[in-house]
Parts: sequence; structure tokens; C-alpha cells
Amino acid sequence: MRKHVKGIDHVVITARDLDSIEGSFRRMGFTLTPRGHHTLGSQNHCVMFGQDYFELLMVPQRLPGREYYYDFARIGDGLAAIALKTENARGAYGELTAAALAPSEPVDFSRPVQLAEGTKNASFRITQLGLEHTPGGQLFLCQHFTRDVVWRPEYQMHANTATGLAAIVILSSEVAATAAAYERLFDVKAKAIPEGLLVNSGDIPIAVVDERALAKRLPGVWISARHQPFMAALFIHVADRDAAEKTLRAGGLHPLRMPDGSVALGAAEAHGVAVVFG
Repeated sequence: MRKHVKGIDHVVITARDLDSIEGSFRRMGFTLTPRGHHTLGSQNHCVMFGQDYFELLMVPQRLPGREYYYDFARIGDGLAAIALKTENARGAYGELTAAALAPSEPVDFSRPVQLAEGTKNASFRITQLGLEHTPGGQLFLCQHFTRDVVWRPEYQMHANTATGLAAIVILSSEVAATAAAYERLFDVKAKAIPEGLLVNSGDIPIAVVDERALAKRLPGVWISARHQPFMAALFIHVADRDAAEKTLRAGGLHPLRMPDGSVALGAAEAHGVAVVFG
């Protein structure tokens, strides 16, 4: 494992219409943070858990530093990026530069957060990896300066009983080659699993699978037709699968029970990414 890469901080689901995706994820039973407005020009809502989260992001125009997300959403909504944990983005930049992974110069940005005690700024520093080294999506390192502003307890309780990110699935027609890129990124060796290859990020694993394996793992679940490789499924820990299914149905959605008892929502209803509650 690399010294300055500490696992997965959050993932980013990108959409053209933030109002639409906000409504969909509320119907899934998630508690969303108030809309944030980044100094870089993008807008978001976050779904917070105890140690990680996912972000619903919209980039309204092709803004500097946000081009990838704007272009991604022109093709369709979906899981666009993985943010990796770091306590030192500048140190990570040096480490990843030495590994020839083409990180960008670290950039600082922030967004105001409305709290009961007043407005505070959530502040971050990120460095992005070269897209040629991360098949399937954008990966970047995220250093938080204001964790107390981001991880608020009032946003961590969800009607669907979700408690955290469990796994990320990349769909690829070239499983070994795609997994090799992530082996290099994390400086680890992938583990063979029945569905394909599993890469240890330090906490939340990244599984690389092909279409047949994913169809067997998620029978009947609609998967995006986006060009491969892409981030096709997001697995989420829940405390109560029955409660999760009940909440999804109450929201007018159409979840399916999987052979292992988990509950899956297809990409057509989850804005381009299959979401599995297990």
C-alpha cells in the first residue's frame, strides 16, 4: 500500500439535473445534506455515513478543472469518480508523481455550509490522477481540512438504514488489464474472486468484473450501457435489508431481491449506477 493513500473517502455520482437526482435519492431513503456551491463552480448534495460518503454532483457548464464531470454527464448520469483518503495531498502528489501516475498539481477549494450555529466553510485540497491511469473513471486524492463541518451527525441517519459504502464494481471487457491499473495505483496485488478480481484500496474494495459475471451476481438488474470500462455498481451496507426494500418501494421504486438476500436497484432508477443494499 502507498504511504499517502488511506482508502476511499467518497464516490461521486454525476448528473445533468441536480434537482432530479436529489429527488431520486431522497425517495431511496437517503438523508441529503443541503445543496452546496463549490468555489470551483459545481454544486452538490452529500449522503454522509460514519466514515465515508457519496456525493451527488452537477457541473452546470464546462468549468476549468471540472471538465471531466461536465463531459461525463453529457453522455449520461452515473458513478463518475472515486475520491481517495489522504492526510497529505501534497505528499500524495509527490508519491504518485514518482510512480508516474500523472497527478495534477494540488488545488484548494471550499463550499459554504449552513449550520445551526451559522455558516462555515468546508475546505478541501485535491490532486487528480491522470485519466489514462484509472480506467473506468476519475480518481483523485482528497484531504479534508474541516471534517467537523462535513461529517455532521444530523445527516448520518437514513430511512433505508444505510451505514456506509461497501464496494465499488467496475465493469470491463478486459478484467485483468483494468485491474492491473488499480494494482499499480494502490501498490497491491489483486485477489481472485468468483466474479473477477478484487483490488484492496485500504478499506472499501474495488471489484473488476465482466458482463457475464455481473449479470450472474445481479440477476435481472439493469446495468448502464455506457462504454466499458466504467463504474457500474455501488454496494452499500445497511442495518436492515427488509427496511431498505420497504423504503425503496414506498418511494415508488422497483428494487429486486438478489440470491444472497441483498436488495438491488437498477441503473435506470438510480441515475446510471446500480445500487445494491446489503
